[in-house]
Amino acid sequence: MPSSPAASVLFVCVHNAGRSQMAAGFLGHLAGDRVEVRSAGSMPADQVNPAAVEAMKEAGIDISAQHPKVLTTDAVRASDYVITMGCGDACPVFPGKRYLDWQLDDPAGQGVEAVRPIRDEIERRVRALIAEIDAR
Repeated sequence: MPSSPAASVLFVCVHNAGRSQMAAGFLGHLAGDRVEVRSAGSMPADQVNPAAVEAMKEAGIDISAQHPKVLTTDAVRASDYVITMGCGDACPVFPGKRYLDWQLDDPAGQGVEAVRPIRDEIERRVRALIAEIDAR
């Protein structure tokens, strides 16, 4: 086991209540200590989307204790990968970072039935991200 993480990943969406929380949950669950995980929002909500919490619980991952966090320049600076999910121009850009923009439907205001396919696509992309990180 390495003494420090192989990479640091920041997931960013507008409210940090759905997509970015689910992605952070999957990455933390699947990669463990190998990857440092952060999530943030350009305009954080008051709480994590209950439908996202329920959908993740169905996948065996508990994100119910998470809270939306505000996007900071320091969080971007400290990350090797910055993955945006609809945050637009709010994300600061620093040289040497790997930026990915994941086009995903926003689960805000949707029930768990509508969130499941979003969750499943996020899991697929997180698994591919882990494979990319491991290959480096």
